[in-house]
Amino acid sequence: MKAINLILFFTLTSFFAFANVSTSEKEALISFYNSTNGSHWNTTWDLESPVESWYGVTVEDGKVVALELFKNNLEGQLPESIGALVNLRKLNLGFNRLSGKLPQTITSLSNLEELDLFMNRFEGALPENIGNLAKLQALRIYSNMFTGQLPTSVGNLKNLKEMLISSNYFTGDFPMEVTQLTTLESLVLVDNQFEGFIPSEIGNLTNLKELAITQNNFRGLLPREMNNLTNLKTVMLSDNDFDMDYVSVERTEVGTPIINFDLTDKFSDVATDDANIKD
Repeated sequence: MKAINLILFFTLTSFFAFANVSTSEKEALISFYNSTNGSHWNTTWDLESPVESWYGVTVEDGKVVALELFKNNLEGQLPESIGALVNLRKLNLGFNRLSGKLPQTITSLSNLEELDLFMNRFEGALPENIGNLAKLQALRIYSNMFTGQLPTSVGNLKNLKEMLISSNYFTGDFPMEVTQLTTLESLVLVDNQFEGFIPSEIGNLTNLKELAITQNNFRGLLPREMNNLTNLKTVMLSDNDFDMDYVSVERTEVGTPIINFDLTDKFSDVATDDANIKD
């Protein structure tokens, strides 16, 4: 009798765990599977099995909290229905062959903390309301074909620590909204089409450890306020049109690089491949 009760207990537990995944979330996942050529993924899903058994899907308390399908041969476009996965904290679709524009509904994922879409074929502008992702800590969308200026709502991403958007076709002046993101630790804008001057407000980013803005069209003088960035470990400035006659790189007796902005000492691991920087 005890054995029967145990079997019944585990059967009911499994049933309710599956049943707790909402119909809208399950349907959104199936739509995603069909839109991204799921039958040809490296690791596919058995749609007849419980959602929590699907590869790359993490379910907690009946809610889909993570979708991680890095390098899984996804191809196609993200469906509008992805916005129904409102409990997602992590979305990693990096290193696939996804294309097209990001659906506006992706900005409904208000619990998202990490968004990894790097090394795909996405194009077009970022959704205007991307700032709705207020809990986002990491935005990694490098190596795509995104275009246009960054939306002004980027300034609402107050918890962002990593902004890796290199190797796209973003345009416009240095995005002022980024200077409001005081939690940023890594800002990588390499290989885009940004232009203009670096604003003095960059000095607000006092938590920055990495600043990489090479291969753009920035020009002029670096602002004195960069001396506020006392946590910098990596600085990459080359392949722009900066006037950096007053910027030098020295080394301490133990080989630690020192970058000097406006003749004020700054300690950092700095890229010195720019011909305008004196080593």
